Amino acid sequence: MNRQLPPLYALRAFEAAARHASFTRAAEELAITQSAVSRHIKTLEEHFACRLFQRRGRQLELTETARMLLPGLRDGFDALERACASLRAEEGVLRLKAPSTLTMRWLLARLSRFRMQHSDIEVQLTSAWMDVDRVDFVHEPFDCAVLLSSGHFPPDWEATLLFPEWLIPVGAPALLADGPWDAGRLAAAELLHPTPDRRDWRRWLQRMGLGEKVSLKGGQVFDTLELGIVAATRGYGVSIGDLVMVAEDANQGRLALPWPAAVASGESYYLVWPRARRHQERLRRLRDFLQAEVQAMQLPPVELLD
Repeated sequence: MNRQLPPLYALRAFEAAARHASFTRAAEELAITQSAVSRHIKTLEEHFACRLFQRRGRQLELTETARMLLPGLRDGFDALERACASLRAEEGVLRLKAPSTLTMRWLLARLSRFRMQHSDIEVQLTSAWMDVDRVDFVHEPFDCAVLLSSGHFPPDWEATLLFPEWLIPVGAPALLADGPWDAGRLAAAELLHPTPDRRDWRRWLQRMGLGEKVSLKGGQVFDTLELGIVAATRGYGVSIGDLVMVAEDANQGRLALPWPAAVASGESYYLVWPRARRHQERLRRLRDFLQAEVQAMQLPPVELLD
């Protein structure tokens, strides 16, 4: 297909001049002369048969036509930069995105062991807060991601189940001094909410048949599971956590499970990556390692309720 596009160098000069509102600063960025920038802009104006800039005193302003052109052009250059960056990426590096609580509670320790066993692979981890876990492999610089999801992914992705999310109340070890809790004690407790919509407590209470007995009103609200868990272990109340993520602390007595019943949220953690991405063999090695880590875990002796 014959693309009727103006010269790339002219488009680049226009984007830089528009961003800086200055031919001089655009020239400095592109390491060319100011007159060269002017010639490139003139080339574009002749191609489009319209003006792109106008002078108002010393101020350089975009015309209406130029303002229409600029957003798509910026997106195009961003896409080109990402495409080139992916090819420049080091051969032995995997770029991984993961939720912040999962990173702190489970993933960091596993990646440390992975590096010891696979010294030829470097995993560059980016921990991100996400109210709804997502990754955009087209616009974000990642090779793979761990996401909490219902399991519905694009058909061109590889997706491997790591473990389901089991919701369970968590608190300070002192909470178990009088034995397991009952509905009355839970209703009287200060509930800590790791999500502003309080969805995790709601799911657990409804499955346990306690939705009418325990109020969700009041209580401190956080925006991550991690903050809720930390606040609970310090004695500020009872939070809801993920069984896998609190397993080690619970097994070692650093955290208590006052009501030893975990409820499936309906979502699970998956390792995902595009099938068209490079490093497929390295991605499979990471997948196999994480799956083995899940299999080796010792969960606290609690009741699991679907």
